[in-house]
Amino acid sequence: MTTRRTVLTLGAASLLAACGRDDEVPAMMKPLPAPSVAPPPVAKLRSVADWTSVFMQSWDYQLQSSLPLSRSADSWDHYDLSYSVDSCVAMFRATGDGRYLDRALGFVENVAAAAAPSASLRHSSFHDKYLGWASSKNGEDGDEVPLYESYFWRYGTALLVAMRDAKAQNDRYRSLLDFAEVQVFEKWYSRGPKDTVYRDVTHLSAHWALIALNLAQITTDAGRKARYLEVAGNFDQRMHGQLRRNPVEPTAYFWDDNWGSAKRPGQDVSHGNGVMAYVLEARSRGTAWTRADMMGFSCLLTEVIWPGGTTYRGYVDGSGSDNGWFSDGFVKVGRYDAAAQMRLDSHRVVNDQFAGNMALNAKVLRKEGK
Repeated sequence: MTTRRTVLTLGAASLLAACGRDDEVPAMMKPLPAPSVAPPPVAKLRSVADWTSVFMQSWDYQLQSSLPLSRSADSWDHYDLSYSVDSCVAMFRATGDGRYLDRALGFVENVAAAAAPSASLRHSSFHDKYLGWASSKNGEDGDEVPLYESYFWRYGTALLVAMRDAKAQNDRYRSLLDFAEVQVFEKWYSRGPKDTVYRDVTHLSAHWALIALNLAQITTDAGRKARYLEVAGNFDQRMHGQLRRNPVEPTAYFWDDNWGSAKRPGQDVSHGNGVMAYVLEARSRGTAWTRADMMGFSCLLTEVIWPGGTTYRGYVDGSGSDNGWFSDGFVKVGRYDAAAQMRLDSHRVVNDQFAGNMALNAKVLRKEGK
C-alpha cells in the first residue's frame, strides 16, 4: 500500500525516471501489415435494437444487484459496480434514451455520497483532507485503495463526458465533476503519482489514463486540463513503445503488461481489457491512436485471443486458456471493425456490459458506414 509523499510534476522527459526505470522506451515498431479480408456490409450486423433487447433482459436484475453496491462505503463494491455504469453509459450513447443515463447517474451519485473524510477512516494510510472510501474486502485491511477507485471512476467520468455531449450539464453534473476532479484525481495525484497514477503495469496505468482523458474533455480549469492531458499523453507514449508485432500473427499486436518488457506470454487477456478500455475510447477522442492501431488490436482479438468457436486464449501471445470475457474492453474494438463486430455478434459470453457496448458499436458502425 502506498504512503503519503511529496507531489511530483511528471513531464514526458522525466516519466521513466519517476516510474523507477532507467531504460528508454523501446522505439516504435514498423507498421503492421493490413489484414486481407474485406469487412462485411454493415447491414448484415445485428442492430442497435437487437442489442437493446438483449440488454433489457437483465434490466431489472441489474438494478437489484447494483443498487446496494452503489450505496456501499467499501470501494471493492464500486469495482464491481463499474460494469453496470459502463453498460448504462454505452446504452445511453447508443440510443439517447434518458433512462440509461438516469440509472448510471444515480449509481455514481450514490458512490460519491458514500465517501467519508480520509481522517475518519480508521486504517487509512493517509488521514488527509480528502474524501474517500476504505475497503475491507478482497483481502484489504481497511485502507484506501487507488485501484478500486480508478477502476470505478474511469466509467464515472465517462458518464460525465456523455452528459456533456448530450448538453445535460445541470447541477448534478457540475457537482459530480467537482467531486471527480478533487476527491478522485487530485487526491491520488497529490498522494504521489509514481505509486498511485503511473503504475508499474499497463492495465493499472490505463485506468488513470482513461480518467484523465475523460476529465480533459470536460474540465473548465486550464491548469487541470494540462495535467490530465499530460497523464493521458504519457500513457499513449509508453503504450506505443510497449507494442510489438505478435509472435503468432503478423497483423496483430502483442505487449507485456510490465513496462519495458516484451516477454512472452505477455499481457493476460482478462487484465488486457483494461488497456483496451482506454485505447479504444482514446481513438474516438482524437488522440494518438490511429485506424491502423485499431486493426492491430482487432486482429489480436479475432486471430489470436479468440481464434474461433469457444476457444479463448489466456494471453496475448495465443497461449493459455480463459473464459471469453471481453465485456470490459476487447468488445469495444467492434466499433472500429465491422468484421470483428460480426464475430462478436455471435459471441456466447454475454452480459449487460457486453450488450450495451455491442449496441454502441452498432450505432458507430452505421453512423460512419464502416
